[in-house]
Amino acid sequence: MRPIKYLSLLLLVGLSGVAAAQDKAAAAYPAMAPIEQYRIVDSQAEVALARSAAPPSISAKAEVLVLGKSGYEVAVKGENGFVCFVERSWTAGFEEREFWNPKLRAPNCFNPPAARSVLPQYIERTKWVLAGLTKSQMVEKARAAFESHRFTAPEAGSFSFMLSKEGYVSDESEGPWLPHVMFFVPHGQSATWGAGLEGSPIFGADLGPFEPTVLFVPVRRWSDGSPGPAAADHRH
Repeated sequence: MRPIKYLSLLLLVGLSGVAAAQDKAAAAYPAMAPIEQYRIVDSQAEVALARSAAPPSISAKAEVLVLGKSGYEVAVKGENGFVCFVERSWTAGFEEREFWNPKLRAPNCFNPPAARSVLPQYIERTKWVLAGLTKSQMVEKARAAFESHRFTAPEAGSFSFMLSKEGYVSDESEGPWLPHVMFFVPHGQSATWGAGLEGSPIFGADLGPFEPTVLFVPVRRWSDGSPGPAAADHRH
């Protein structure tokens, strides 16, 4: 996510340990690892992990994608317009220091507006990665896609669930961070939401003008209904 931005959780400024984690990540992931390190060998395990992003009332009828040889592929057809998949590190912002972290696995479940307007960008970026493009080449392709309107701003109401206890969204969190939902909004709107301000429950910031802005809102429960940790006590 962006989608861990998708993922971009290191945008949560002001929390302890971020600077040290960024320095460590920058040294550890300067380039893409061998592609097999990003894959989940068992496709059914990937389906189950993807479904864990949202409550079963939603994910059980959602379309599910898995990472295939040249990109994300439909493993299970859906009925409700939601799409669940496991994000890899490259769905984060282009400047994210863990952009190439092969350990990242971020279950996410997009609602229909996000599936129509945001997901195609993530799918396309994944094709670029698997085709061997460099990050700088992907930046240029993303910029061109927005300028030509092949990529568009998120539709109104674009939203996703990240409620899985099984994910790994950053080395700093060493796991799933907090149960949270994400709102996708056009570039330049983070201030409208009060995102990132002291005391605000909404985290996030605008990235590049050719990347959707992702806002993170922690919630109380994981997708299985169990209570999540208190945001104030959790290290991301």
